[in-house]
Amino acid sequence: MTHARLITPVLVAGCVILMASFAIRASFGVFQIPIAEKFGWARAEFSMAIALQNLAWGIGQPIFGTIAERLGDRRAIVLGALLYAAGLVLSAFATTPLAHQALEFIIGFGIAGTGFGVILAIVGRAASDENRSMALAIATAAGSMGQVIGPPTAEALMAIMPWQSVFIVFACAILMVLLCLPFISSANPASRTELEESLGQVLTRAFRDPSYTLIFVGFFSCGYQLGFITAHFPAFVTEVCGPIAPGGLLHGMGITTTSALGAVSIAVIGLANIGGTLAAGWLGNRYARKNLLALIYFARTIVAAWFILTPMTPGSVLIFALLMGSLWLATVPLTSGLVAYIYGLRYMGTLYGVIFFSHQLGSFLGVWLGGQLYDIYGSYEVVWWVGEGVGAFCPSANVPWSSRHRPRAGFRATDPLPPVRRPSLRDARRDAFSSRAPSQWRYSPACRR
Repeated sequence: MTHARLITPVLVAGCVILMASFAIRASFGVFQIPIAEKFGWARAEFSMAIALQNLAWGIGQPIFGTIAERLGDRRAIVLGALLYAAGLVLSAFATTPLAHQALEFIIGFGIAGTGFGVILAIVGRAASDENRSMALAIATAAGSMGQVIGPPTAEALMAIMPWQSVFIVFACAILMVLLCLPFISSANPASRTELEESLGQVLTRAFRDPSYTLIFVGFFSCGYQLGFITAHFPAFVTEVCGPIAPGGLLHGMGITTTSALGAVSIAVIGLANIGGTLAAGWLGNRYARKNLLALIYFARTIVAAWFILTPMTPGSVLIFALLMGSLWLATVPLTSGLVAYIYGLRYMGTLYGVIFFSHQLGSFLGVWLGGQLYDIYGSYEVVWWVGEGVGAFCPSANVPWSSRHRPRAGFRATDPLPPVRRPSLRDARRDAFSSRAPSQWRYSPACRR
């Protein structure tokens, strides 16, 4: 018996695109203080720009998912990369808050065309049934690797050139991902059942399903926490963290300021997330995904509460980054895997895109409230506790719903099933003299599914 390969050209190309896209996207928090100081803006002005970027990303995700499914994956990626690069170049010359906010909206659509919704659908369709969960985890982990690379790279480039020039460099970098397009293809065609069902029918069925609604709501609170931390954590660390001791380990590594520590903390989150995401993909093949999601959301809330209740030191910042990073995007392969499991692969990009829109609504709120409440109270503590309340809702949104769905054609279920009852001697005698299907058929996993 031959097994399909896990690592394929499609997976590698998708990982490269996600890595570049998320490296740039994760670095925007590093630009917050330099841009605000350059133009004398309030913290809320640049926060609104990043918030609009997250909102546009969410709005654009189902749109680009539909473009990919109707016009082709490559065209969706090309359009996304061009919008991404155009927004970055024009942002380098913007001098007003309104201009930056409008251009961040364009950048958000660019991220949607080169981000999870499009790429994970490509990877999911190309992967075999037994490798799909792990392939989605590897692609998600590649995005985390971009988060490791992006903020320190932006910090290093700003040490030798103005932030405007860094935006130009990043625009060139995102255009380079188009070299991966020859390797982008989907190996597994849609099944006949999926082709007979229109996009409108699938969306209608999904919105009528309470499980889809609860996943949608749970992802909102996930987005709030991640959006706030990505946009505001570097500035939070810069202003509140205790000094880095001269001669210490961090000082010896070249991390001599809290500003540098803030950028490094985002990279540490991304680094830890690689392991956490891969572990989530492995566990998703063995345990109920909804329970894993609830556990991840609960653990995030506990870690965030510990961090805000203890004095902020360089050590606590790094511990928080490691713990939060291990839980950061671990929800993505589990959520996308659930969508594919329940509704099939044909319209996975659009269906996951709709759920991701909820994530980005939460992200928009977290980023925007972070700036607004900071300007009002002069601290991030209030908005952090709001995030604690929102995060506490996540486990309750994922535990109640039933995961006993009948998977769509084209995707083999990987969630564990109850033990199969062996047919009794009485069953065998009855089947021998009956025209009905044998008992072992009726009690087999395939029939129950």
